[in-house]
Amino acid sequence: MHRFVVCLDNSGYQTSLERRKLYEVIPDSGALKHNQIRVVDESGEDYLFPEKIFLELPIAEVIAEKMAKIA
Repeated sequence: MHRFVVCLDNSGYQTSLERRKLYEVIPDSGALKHNQIRVVDESGEDYLFPEKIFLELPIAEVIAEKMAKIA
């Protein structure tokens, strides 16, 4: 299952994240234990960021799959 979040606050991460942009979440159970989330940022690599700067968007799986393919 693919998950996507929107960045609400890129303070301190202006080079890595854009406000109001969707990012694909990479599963990382260890990150969640530390209130972090792993996303593919503007560099095209996945990194950890504070979970609180994102909002998860419920997206139908069929749409999420298509979005993941174009990333």
